[in-house]
Amino acid sequence: MKRAIPVLVLSVAGLIPVWRYAPSHDTGSSPAPAQAAAPASTPSASSSGGTATTVVSGSLVDTEKGPVRVEVTFDGDEIASVRMLQQPDHPQTAAAVPKLIEETLQAQSADIDTVSGATVTSDGYKESLQAALDAKG
Repeated sequence: MKRAIPVLVLSVAGLIPVWRYAPSHDTGSSPAPAQAAAPASTPSASSSGGTATTVVSGSLVDTEKGPVRVEVTFDGDEIASVRMLQQPDHPQTAAAVPKLIEETLQAQSADIDTVSGATVTSDGYKESLQAALDAKG
């Protein structure tokens, strides 16, 4: 009897994370590959001095973790900044976004590494980013 109580308590404590687990937002019975749900928006440009600043939104990419959409600001032909317009509400995503943006600014392209632990979000980010780069021309 002395061992039964600690075993019962530890068993219940071990099951609490299972009960609290929240699965990702699943849109169907099987995971679907990421696909673009909307085309990239048209570029909007403003001129300040010698170089034109252009802001382009990438396409909305529906991933199994949630929608992903980026907005890219160009200073001439150079990527000046990237902003997430939509992203999954997930801890790995929140940690991955700054890394993805930093790599994009360094690479000046969508040819960047996937962030470990946030592969789905990284793939959606790169797809939306490439759509924005393609829309810019």
